[in-house]
Amino acid sequence: MWQSAVKLVLATHEVTRTFPLEERFVLTQQMQRSALSIPSNIAEGYGRGSDADLRRFLHIARGSLFELETQALIASELGYLDITLLREPIDKVFAQLAALIRRLS
Repeated sequence: MWQSAVKLVLATHEVTRTFPLEERFVLTQQMQRSALSIPSNIAEGYGRGSDADLRRFLHIARGSLFELETQALIASELGYLDITLLREPIDKVFAQLAALIRRLS
């Protein structure tokens, strides 16, 4: 799951490189931060050493994933990206997070 989330960060950076310069400090940066938050929270939760902490940080990661999905949809509506470039990696991380959260609950 963490590896999939890292791949999502890389994909997000790749697609945001083509955004207009005026979006550099707005949508581009926000999407990159949301994406980076996902594997970072997975790692932090795992590093805390308890299932309760892991579950809490997985929920935070899932929230960041929802943010990224929303930002990607907005970027798509603005004509900055083809949403299909991020759809598969976003869906994969969603599924993996949901499965682990269910297992820990």
